[in-house]
Amino acid sequence: MTDTVKKVNTATTAKTTTSASKTKKAVPKLPEVLLKKRKLYADLKARRLRSQLQATKNKKYKRLVIFKRAEKYTSEYRKKERDLIRLKRSAKVRGNYHVEAEPSLAFVMRIRGIRGVHPRVKQVLRLFRLRQINNGVFVKLNKATVQMLRIAEPYIAWGYPNLKSVRELVYKRGFGKVNKQRIPLSDNSIIEKALGKQDIVCMEDLVHEIFTVGENFKKASNFLWPFKLNNPKGGWRKKANHFADGGDFGNRELYINQLLRKMV
Repeated sequence: MTDTVKKVNTATTAKTTTSASKTKKAVPKLPEVLLKKRKLYADLKARRLRSQLQATKNKKYKRLVIFKRAEKYTSEYRKKERDLIRLKRSAKVRGNYHVEAEPSLAFVMRIRGIRGVHPRVKQVLRLFRLRQINNGVFVKLNKATVQMLRIAEPYIAWGYPNLKSVRELVYKRGFGKVNKQRIPLSDNSIIEKALGKQDIVCMEDLVHEIFTVGENFKKASNFLWPFKLNNPKGGWRKKANHFADGGDFGNRELYINQLLRKMV
């Protein structure tokens, strides 16, 4: 009896194995090209996800670095202001006057046309990159630039900008020169690509470099496209007269900041 049961069981198992093998053979195989494509797409997707994760990590780290730099710059500006106030007070107590250091930064803007003008004046305006009326640039003050400003003085208005003016100009009217094109500074990555080698990676770095006239001032200033400003609210007074005589051209010193508020 047991022998017959065993035979029946072996017969059933053989039948099931043959049916399973038939069903396995019945499943159509996928082409090798399709399998390779699927594997390639899966690898690309995984690589893309890894790059996105790395990009988000880098973005968070850069944001933290930029925030810390901005904090450092604000503390530096405040310390400078407090030191100036302290020196003025100590001089007043002793019955003296505190003489501030000569400014090293100027903002120069063109206010008149140059039709029928001496070629030397044209050359100076070209060197300052002031090719249109109401164009403005930051200039480092030294003996050479002061002489150039004197040559072109009847056609320009200039003065010593404060931190607020520099920041407003860069943030509101700032454009960068990228591949000889005028690109708006809408992202810190534009500044980082152009001035990353000089350790200038964000807007606050650019403002700090311009305002303090750092080592890389020339590259930072050349990166900025000449500012295109509006006519001042209320109009000009008299362009043919010097500022000291109730006109508009010439050195305004700190009064350039009031003019910039009307033009930005």
